[in-house]
Amino acid sequence: MRAFIVDAFTDRPFAGNPAGVCLLDEPADAAWMQRVAAELNLPETAFVHRTAENTYGLRWFTPTVEVDLCGHATLATTHVLHTTQGAAPDAGLHFDTLSGALTARRDDQGVISLDFPADAPTATPAPPHLAEALGAEPKWTGRARHDLLVELPDAATVRDLTPDIAALADFSGRAVIVTANAPDGADHDFVSRVFAPAAGIPEDPVTGAAHCVLAPLWSGRLDRTTLTGVQLSPRGGRVGVELRGDRVTLLGQAVTVFDGELRA
Repeated sequence: MRAFIVDAFTDRPFAGNPAGVCLLDEPADAAWMQRVAAELNLPETAFVHRTAENTYGLRWFTPTVEVDLCGHATLATTHVLHTTQGAAPDAGLHFDTLSGALTARRDDQGVISLDFPADAPTATPAPPHLAEALGAEPKWTGRARHDLLVELPDAATVRDLTPDIAALADFSGRAVIVTANAPDGADHDFVSRVFAPAAGIPEDPVTGAAHCVLAPLWSGRLDRTTLTGVQLSPRGGRVGVELRGDRVTLLGQAVTVFDGELRA
């Protein structure tokens, strides 16, 4: 089976978020896919198989659990299908997933757009001991479908955050997303970091699914539907977002860093 490692939401190797992409001939056993994801030990590994012309089944696994939505591994999968499997530029690729039908396109400049469901957060009181676990006082907190969203006072606070990762694992949900407005004069609109120790990912480098939560928040804050987010992880990455009602378009690029064969 052919397998790849792709850096997503970046235009250069060893940045952005690495994802495994495994090309299957048919659906695979979930326990086997989980073992493969644990072996690769990347933030996410995607398993994809063709079901019809330009249509694929797609599942995502962290090293410890299956997840029902992953932006960067979907972007990586789209990149692989276009660069190695002959998908034409601007051909819409359709993915059947646990989050329903998703669509992706890659233009002739290598920019990939993903059509994902928006996940607008609802304001909620901060959980007890959240400030202690983060090491910073929340400005605003909200709950999305799977994630806890925390707005901090400024981008510097987000960048310099050194949270207690073990303590963050105790908060219910998939991930804790921290965010703030971008500094004045920046070439982006908001910043974020994402911590998901409960899913086996202490800090995710660049998180497409989190931007499905961030896009509605910052669209409302900034009164614009087209925005750019920068994730301030050590690897870093940029995600363009466009809010369209209950859908979000995510924009980014990807680079293949490994192309090999899985023999197990």
